[in-house]
Amino acid sequence: MVPVQHLGCRAGCPDRRTFLGGLAAAAAGVLVSGREAEAAAPPQRIDVHHHLSPPTYLTELRSTLSRATLEWTPAKALEDMDRAGVTTALTSITTPGLWHGNDAAARRLARESNEYAARLAADHPGRFGLFVALSMPDLEGSLREVEYGLDTLKADGVGLITSYGDKWLGDPAWGPLYEELNRRKALVYTHPTAANCCRNLIPDVSDASIEYGTDTTRAIARWVFGGAAARYPDVRLIFSHAGGTMPFLSERFINLAKTPAMAPQFPQGFLPVAQKFYYDTAQSSNPPAMAALRKVIPLSQIVFGTDYPFRTASEHVQGLKECGVFNGKELRAIDSENALRLLPRFRTAK
Repeated sequence: MVPVQHLGCRAGCPDRRTFLGGLAAAAAGVLVSGREAEAAAPPQRIDVHHHLSPPTYLTELRSTLSRATLEWTPAKALEDMDRAGVTTALTSITTPGLWHGNDAAARRLARESNEYAARLAADHPGRFGLFVALSMPDLEGSLREVEYGLDTLKADGVGLITSYGDKWLGDPAWGPLYEELNRRKALVYTHPTAANCCRNLIPDVSDASIEYGTDTTRAIARWVFGGAAARYPDVRLIFSHAGGTMPFLSERFINLAKTPAMAPQFPQGFLPVAQKFYYDTAQSSNPPAMAALRKVIPLSQIVFGTDYPFRTASEHVQGLKECGVFNGKELRAIDSENALRLLPRFRTAK
């Protein structure tokens, strides 16, 4: 090393110890600044539970839609996303779906809604993805829309509702649809509704307050105990709202799988089957719901969801941070890392 005095140093120049100490301090400052910059960088969040409102959908079904659905706009959606650091929202049509007694009308509405969602994604690269809306319970039309949505529109997956009338997901009536989804190894997002059996049961209590969580649980039970989970193992399912009441009822399902009638189908029991599904945090980012879900489901299967426009993304970010169930690393997994295994095209450059 060249002595410090040979670098043209004059009076007042630091000695060698001071000079090297300054270098160390500068290097440490760079490292600290780097860590601060990394910490300040907004996290990537992917919302798998975001409902959009295509114009034709609003026009034709206005009388059946909620105020929140009617007031959705891309600008409002992006504003809410930006406020909470949501980089990408996967859009879907919410309950009650698109079929209202007429197959042809539902098919047309599904096509127009999906094309609108695809244009939205194209107009805002990286900000929106889409789950294909189907004309269910119309099987033929739904199969056509799966093909068009996934092959032509390059959608990220398919959106289904937990039940249609008096049949739940997994019902053999829709076997050809499940076979096609399984063949494609499709990602399938599911949203609950109130089945025919259970609408308006309690005065002044909305179906969404009780029946949505219950219908999700019924769909999980039908898919698992009806044999669809075994027949269609490559369908990648996302269940909304932390799995509804499934975590609370898991002991009953575990015991059901041990009964003589069920045990041959479940040599490993119920939980290994349920733990293959994904569960979003929408309307569930609170201590009881997250603690229950975390007890029965691996962290790797929990994905971020908001139920926008019915709830804001910021509420869910805050709820997950304050629920006391997850540390920082686990929150990052929920925010985006788990979803990116399902949706790698949205991975941002580091």
